[in-house]
Amino acid sequence: MEIDSQEQLQRKQSTYLSLDENFEIQKEVYRGQQYSQIYFARLHMMRTLLYSLVPNWKSHLPVCTVLELEEGKECIIVGTLYKHMKLKPCILDEYSKERSVAPLIKPHNFMHQDDYLVLEDESGRVKLGGTKLSPSVYVTGVVVALHGKETSAGAFFVEDVLEAGLPPQIERPLKSREDKYVVFVSGLSIGSISSNPLQFQLLVDHITGHLGDEEEQGLAAEIVHLVIVGNSVEISRGLLNGQNLASKDQSRLSEPFKELDILLTQIAASLPLDIMPGSSDPANFTLPQQPLNRCLFPGSATYNTFRSCTNPHCFELDSIRFLGTSGQNIDDLTKYSEAKDKLDFLGRTLRWRHLAPTAPNTLGCYPFTDRDPFLIDSCPDVYFVGNQEKYETRLLKGLEGQLVRLICIPRFCETGVAVVLNMRNLECHALTFGTKIST
Repeated sequence: MEIDSQEQLQRKQSTYLSLDENFEIQKEVYRGQQYSQIYFARLHMMRTLLYSLVPNWKSHLPVCTVLELEEGKECIIVGTLYKHMKLKPCILDEYSKERSVAPLIKPHNFMHQDDYLVLEDESGRVKLGGTKLSPSVYVTGVVVALHGKETSAGAFFVEDVLEAGLPPQIERPLKSREDKYVVFVSGLSIGSISSNPLQFQLLVDHITGHLGDEEEQGLAAEIVHLVIVGNSVEISRGLLNGQNLASKDQSRLSEPFKELDILLTQIAASLPLDIMPGSSDPANFTLPQQPLNRCLFPGSATYNTFRSCTNPHCFELDSIRFLGTSGQNIDDLTKYSEAKDKLDFLGRTLRWRHLAPTAPNTLGCYPFTDRDPFLIDSCPDVYFVGNQEKYETRLLKGLEGQLVRLICIPRFCETGVAVVLNMRNLECHALTFGTKIST
């Protein structure tokens, strides 16, 4: 990036390591595979972990299975939670819509005061009682250890709860590092009515150092990476009705990709970028979403700085671990549980050590047979989620000294906000771009 004829800035560099292998599906097979297998794999892995934590929690109590419960006997049981929800959508409702006179109400959240939790293992299931375990906090798919006793009614009265907690974190000497910045942006939605091409072009010009004075360009030279967190394009649903497209409609279908590729080519020529698929992008619907096909980006894909990644996405920059999603896992949690803000949901998934506990119950995922790729075995330094309503951030501290920067990245097409993280101290701030002239 040239400032004047005497001085030229050099962009800082960082070492990059992709950790997406766990989310990559080599050979998709659906025939004969059942979703029960991913639950068995999850329970096996999490139960082994919780068993190792029980001696430091309640060493004097025996550990039982659901089938071994005895009335009035205190014990610990480990299993997968199932949440019975009165308002949870059912496939039969889709049929009843065509027959019912009264329209069915679609709430944004399916919580109800009559919801209750059940714990399940291979031996059986038992209804949970007591006030220690709130149905509004937990969702189907979370594996926990419970201290309590069976009542005369056959339920299990919960007296205490043990979650897996934040996973162990690799210590990294952050203080000795220099200022290097990572930029996150999501929800570009190129092709939608709300998309503003000038707004994104301003972001591109800022990142590539073609905007601002000498000081501004000096800061741009410290940006070492860009992560585009899903929902980069939006295609009119009217074009995707299963009919053959006319030539003019085919052109309309490809225009958002051409526009996106032109902008990404400008970025890839200047610094490394990762692009993740989202719910509106041309990728598989179920998690983990596989990388967007490189043929969609004929210009930017020619650069070795361009990387098409999975969703979820895990990588390391200068040994700092990043983990994030395009937002489907958190959006699904908001439908079936409650929290004061989105960052609380992020914290819960880390304490449960699972990125998407509601998959495959209410969130679509590939039917894995021998593993659950969404289990979190190592605590990230930065945990981000895209396509949210507003920018939020918090530093989460674990009981064993873990420090995690939680980030909610807002939809850029609606807010004009990108997020900048300083890798030296994990501090971050919002970067806002506007195109309206105030009078």
